[in-house]
Amino acid sequence: MKIKVCGLRDPENIKAVAALGPDYVGFICYGLSPRYVAELPGDVLKALPANIRKTAVFVNESAETINSLIDKYAFDVIQLHGDESAEFSNSFRNRVTVFKAFGLNDDFNFDQLTAYENKVDYFLFDTKTAAYGGSGKTFNWDMLNNYKLAVPFFLSGGVSLDNMDEIKKIDHPQFYGVDLNSRFETAPGVKDISKLKQAFDIIRNKILPMKYGVNEHGYYGDFGGAYIPEMLYPNVEELRQQYLSIINDAGFKAEFNDLLKNYVGRPSPLYHAKRYSEKYGASIFFKREDLNHTGSHKINNAIGQILLAKRLGKKRIIAETGAGQHGVATATVCALMGIECVVYMGEIDMARQAPNVSRMKMLGATVKPASSGSKTLKDATNEAMRDWIANPVDTHYIIGSVVGPYPYPDMVARFQSVISEETKKQLLEQTGKELPEYVMACVGGGSNAMGMFYHFLDDEQVKLIAVEAAGKGVDSGHSAATTFLGHEGVLHGSRTILMQTPDGQVVEPYSISAGLDYPGIGPQHAHLYKINRAQYTSITDDEALQAGLLCSQMEGIIPAIETAHALAQLEKMTFKSDDTVVICISGRGDKDLDTYIKYFNF
Repeated sequence: MKIKVCGLRDPENIKAVAALGPDYVGFICYGLSPRYVAELPGDVLKALPANIRKTAVFVNESAETINSLIDKYAFDVIQLHGDESAEFSNSFRNRVTVFKAFGLNDDFNFDQLTAYENKVDYFLFDTKTAAYGGSGKTFNWDMLNNYKLAVPFFLSGGVSLDNMDEIKKIDHPQFYGVDLNSRFETAPGVKDISKLKQAFDIIRNKILPMKYGVNEHGYYGDFGGAYIPEMLYPNVEELRQQYLSIINDAGFKAEFNDLLKNYVGRPSPLYHAKRYSEKYGASIFFKREDLNHTGSHKINNAIGQILLAKRLGKKRIIAETGAGQHGVATATVCALMGIECVVYMGEIDMARQAPNVSRMKMLGATVKPASSGSKTLKDATNEAMRDWIANPVDTHYIIGSVVGPYPYPDMVARFQSVISEETKKQLLEQTGKELPEYVMACVGGGSNAMGMFYHFLDDEQVKLIAVEAAGKGVDSGHSAATTFLGHEGVLHGSRTILMQTPDGQVVEPYSISAGLDYPGIGPQHAHLYKINRAQYTSITDDEALQAGLLCSQMEGIIPAIETAHALAQLEKMTFKSDDTVVICISGRGDKDLDTYIKYFNF
């Protein structure tokens, strides 16, 4: 659920609102409004975080004036609140995101919106007034059931703390965000920060969950929850009670964002792969998580969780790892913060990912082998959980994927969501639109995929493609294609889809990729699969390795074998020439060189 705060004017008030972290802030550029601002504070606007979209609100203004103010203040979004035509609205989409507002009353005819369907990015539904909004009055929200188009919408008009329960009941598939304005003011253009904070807390604490997000009980539809032994209850309950307030704290956000920028090296580039685009007949973009410090997306979550652990007073960190990238990321942040680190890793994975084992040890971590079962990621996770049960007071478990008991799937997804958040902004800068036709990523437990999907979940026109590891073939008995082979059950603390025997025993997974040989998927992925929001497919070892070689020789990028699974899926797809495709390059292939060398006999 996106949050827009509109009608700002006072510089100090703007700073205070920005500190709450809205998705959009709006400035009224309409002279007859009591919230009109003739001259915006340029220094304050420049200081706004890049993830807050600056929005200008116009009423029947000329194109010349609108373009002039976009240039002057670098607006990201314009909101057209008058009688602007569909063609007029569409003329700005090569520069900014376009909202078209409509005032609703009992006589409103939704058919008039059809002309705008492919001409604007979002609708905003307000209460019809002679003054074009700002009345603080609501319209009959039941009318929204008559809206049938695919354009997402924001709800405005009388939204307040008093009607949050009514907003919660709105279950429209295109309900994308709320506009908080006149009912949150001490005077026209001056926002009541205390009221706004209450509203933000209500919305972000999942009283108003995303359609595809977690509810207040920790479930994504039928999946999720916390199926844990009694000894782990205090640990998990401590996290559940505190994680949202900690990660939404302004001080936490500032430290997290600073480390992402100055330590990790974010934003990671969105690279237009020109030779791939020519080959596959579409505009192919790579989201370069492989260029992060430590070489993968895993560092995003590790930074977030180490800061959380510090605020919880923990003195020791444990983690599990398969491909070794999460282990390296965890060892890295522990070294950065001076905290003891123990990483569990399957014996087979330790052998095939030996360089990452050495990196963890060089960073000061203790690497403990898991020698039971398949001696891979599943077994490393088992050992880490046993450690946590034995050390419940001073230890925090940094889970590396969107798996485990609630709140881990939601928490990890939030930390990884920076991937899709950046992608939208970068796509807008490079292509003039923030929504691609396809978003693709590989899936084991699913953290890079969930980070890549997160900010596109409510954009139902975007097709989400998740690629699992078929291993030697889905019918070979040597596979990790969970959605093809799995059934609903409980794995590592959550209800999800996993590979299991008829009597409930976990089936050992297989993949040549150490990061994808997990017998289940995260509960949010299970939900997206079950409701058909995302397409889950699978790629064999051979297909992945060939795709890794192709990427190396066509784009000069050696991908992790995990990533190569997503790249291989391109061979099975057909695109239109104007399609935009974004693929998460989740990690670099340095760790997999030995596997590549043996396979291709280099």
